[in-house]
Amino acid sequence: MPYLVAGKIGPVRADGLPEPAPFTSNALEDGVVAHFVNFDQLRPNATNLGELAQAGFEFELNGKRMPGTVEKVHLYRVGSQPEFATLDEAHASFNTIANIPENPPKLYVGDAVVDVVLRYDTGTPVRSYTVSSNLNPGLPDQEFTANLILDYGPGGAKVFRSRGLMLEPVEISRSSLSAVGTFILEGVRHILEGLDHVLFIVCLVVGAARLRSLLWRVTGFTLGHSVTLAVGFFGFVPSGAWFVPAIEAGIALSIIYAGAIAIRPSRVRGENERSTFVVTCAIGLLHGLGFSFVLQNILQVTSPNIWQSLLAFNVGVELGQLAIVLAVWPFFRLLRHTNFTIWRVAQSGTAAGCIVVATIWTVERIGLIVENVG
Repeated sequence: MPYLVAGKIGPVRADGLPEPAPFTSNALEDGVVAHFVNFDQLRPNATNLGELAQAGFEFELNGKRMPGTVEKVHLYRVGSQPEFATLDEAHASFNTIANIPENPPKLYVGDAVVDVVLRYDTGTPVRSYTVSSNLNPGLPDQEFTANLILDYGPGGAKVFRSRGLMLEPVEISRSSLSAVGTFILEGVRHILEGLDHVLFIVCLVVGAARLRSLLWRVTGFTLGHSVTLAVGFFGFVPSGAWFVPAIEAGIALSIIYAGAIAIRPSRVRGENERSTFVVTCAIGLLHGLGFSFVLQNILQVTSPNIWQSLLAFNVGVELGQLAIVLAVWPFFRLLRHTNFTIWRVAQSGTAAGCIVVATIWTVERIGLIVENVG
């Protein structure tokens, strides 16, 4: 509900409170403005709440916006809404009558979830269209909003992904390549935006003395995280609150390890490609669990074409990893052949910087483990 109404709060009135957004009321709680669902407005006009969703989302077919009508609106307290990941489950969730209680308990807007059925009559079968949103509620971290789009049609369901407010249109196509592409892009984006993964790969690259060593390291890391990406996503891991920060602490420690290996002189290192492969494979198991935590936020296990989406996300991760390697490896190889001393300084300095950052993360994440265990 905050996405529908937060951007529609009016100016401050004489009593010091802002003009409430539609279907809300507000009051001061401990000197802070709190926003509540206004059931008196909602009870006779629930369809009008759905109109906010209809006006906020734009479906375009052949460059023309399709007019939509609101069929059903249900409102729930967070945690009480029926979950659905398929079209049949979505239909079933609306089989009950949306009863709004006469004397409802106080419900904060931020604790309210709105499910809406919108109908668009196209007249002919649709194979491609675009969907976008003009809602800009100004909420914290709204740029990380996870949008999961399921398109049902001949040949089965297609799954699409978009992050943020969808201010730019997302093209929905019955092409399997188009559907897979959204998850590949999400995988690339995740690893490039995940600084801990980037630092680890950078340390792997700068610490590899030869191309063969680099290939062993990258292959081991790839195999490791590919396994636990699926294992973690399907929930075959501990469910305790301590587990996620424990994995994140392990990822930070892996950066420290990779950085330390990179700093050690090559004459002492005595690289053994097979042992390096085993170690990076084990570390990849940790990072794969980190990837799975992100994927759980953007995809449900019961979603259609789950293995296709999972594989596409992993391919995106590999492409992002390859982009980091191609950006770092040629530069350091050129530097080594140009000036060995400068190369050693750059190699050690880069690894040392990664170690410092990872050490700070380790301390912070261990603190989170202690909090969650306690």
